[in-house]
Amino acid sequence: MSRMLFVNMAVENVAAARAFFDKLGFTFDETFCDENTACLEINDRTYVMLLEKPRFRDFINDDICDTTRARETLLCVSADSREAVDELVDAAIAAGGSEWVTEGARKANAEMSEYSHGRAFRDLDRHVWEVMWMDVAAATKAWESEAGNSEGATATQA
Repeated sequence: MSRMLFVNMAVENVAAARAFFDKLGFTFDETFCDENTACLEINDRTYVMLLEKPRFRDFINDDICDTTRARETLLCVSADSREAVDELVDAAIAAGGSEWVTEGARKANAEMSEYSHGRAFRDLDRHVWEVMWMDVAAATKAWESEAGNSEGATATQA
């Protein structure tokens, strides 16, 4: 069975959030949109429900994460190329978002630069969206090579 995924996210202002993601080239499924909700389409089986905080509270019994102080999730979307990663993140910044960079991300990008490229941004409500491109065949080859090298080292040490 192929499942659908609906990620629910609290936003301050659904109209502002919708305008932000519209500027990034995302589309919305109007079937699930109203004055409190926007259904952001990632693909034909994956959606992000942008819910104004009062509407989001209808679905929870505890608190909404304060995204100025903590992360409740990291969302990662793929891009078709290195350039497309940069275009999407640059568009997010131009639309009012901010770049999100961590030391771990810098290290991972440096280690995997031959076969992947990633950057991240925070949206208007400070949710973190990672954007990544990967040459899966090259990555798999590199990982298999690394696994072979570490197995050889273990056998030599034993």
